[in-house]
Amino acid sequence: MNKHSVLAWSMVVALGGFLFGFDTAVISGAEKSIQQFWHLSVFEHGLTISIALIGTVIGSLLGARPSDIFGRKNTLYFVAAAYLLSSLGTALADNWYVFLVFRLLGGLGVGVSSVTAPIYISEVSPADRRGRLVGLFQFNVVLGILISYLSNYLLSQGGDASWRWMLGVQTIPSLLFIVLIYFIPESPRWLILKKGETTRALEILRIINPLDCEQELAAIQASNLHDGATDTSLFSGQYKTPVILAVLFAFFNQVSGINAIIYYAPRIFEMAGLGAHSSLLSTVGIGMVNFIFTLLGINIIDKVGRRTLMLVGSFGLIISLFLVALTFYSGHFNGFAIPMYMMVFIAFFAFSQGAVIWVFISEIFPNQVRAKGQTLGSSTHWIMAAIIAFCFPYLAESLGGAVTFSFFCIMMVCQLVFVWRFMPETKGRSLEQIETNMVMH
Repeated sequence: MNKHSVLAWSMVVALGGFLFGFDTAVISGAEKSIQQFWHLSVFEHGLTISIALIGTVIGSLLGARPSDIFGRKNTLYFVAAAYLLSSLGTALADNWYVFLVFRLLGGLGVGVSSVTAPIYISEVSPADRRGRLVGLFQFNVVLGILISYLSNYLLSQGGDASWRWMLGVQTIPSLLFIVLIYFIPESPRWLILKKGETTRALEILRIINPLDCEQELAAIQASNLHDGATDTSLFSGQYKTPVILAVLFAFFNQVSGINAIIYYAPRIFEMAGLGAHSSLLSTVGIGMVNFIFTLLGINIIDKVGRRTLMLVGSFGLIISLFLVALTFYSGHFNGFAIPMYMMVFIAFFAFSQGAVIWVFISEIFPNQVRAKGQTLGSSTHWIMAAIIAFCFPYLAESLGGAVTFSFFCIMMVCQLVFVWRFMPETKGRSLEQIETNMVMH
């Protein structure tokens, strides 16, 4: 029963990941129609696509404050409301400026969600299942991306207003998310560290870990005394190791080129010689591969460990990006060579970086600064995503696919060195054990 309770709470919070993925990727099927509908210039079109990412950066930078002040659960209510209003607002917008405002709001929801949801799940998960449970968030992100691609493909035949349906259909899971949040408890670590409500926290810990709940309560209280109850600065010397790890991990996640592929997959495939309809269908294939290999990753992350997944994944990313760059350089497009290499890239990314990032960043920071640390990792991730998404069309057009994908390949060689030399293993250890090691490191 206890296992099922924690799984159910994690699945509810991971629904925020589904909306995160759906909201992020749904624009790829609607962007050309929106450009034509409002007769947007190149700059206006770029702003329309990137405004959600701007919102995401702002949301990820601000995510720690509501999460620490109002609690993880109440912050998730805000996230759900942002997704709901964004989907309704963009679908019904009668002018471009209104559309921008609601896309920005959706981005805020994504940013705050990427901070709060992994924190919540990591704080309610037993150590031996934390990787899989936090991994549910990323699993739902890629499920949301896949469903948005499928939804876009199915709704694309709906005439001139099909883009409105593509964006508006997100209302349904947003409403479901708001309802289900009501049934989850608050994070016991937040209750202890921020509110001092040990009795209420112990009741929740008893469900999570009935055999050792008293010891876990004592360990959380001890970590609070160790860190100090004051508003500790994340950038004090004692947190140097987790800060560097989070920033570099998030940086490498984006310079792999993943979001350039997620946002611009149809355009990349058209560059490689596919027709528009085949390009849209190929994005569904990318979404499916992403989904399957993320599922594989989160199922083995607690067995083989975070570091092993990252080492294997880095090799696969280097090889697949090299093959994409080589094909663009040769100019010999045989129809499906680049889509095939892209799917190999997505497979290796999904079960390594994709499955590991939110788990690893949510684990490595001490209880007292976890929300701030998650904010740092998440905001680094989204600032890099915004830069890559904004620059990719220009780079691909001016430098060509060969140079652009060669850059991504070189960055993955750097990631391999980082993982091999500096990344610690965190599987199977409690958050308080990881904290002791990280602060002493």
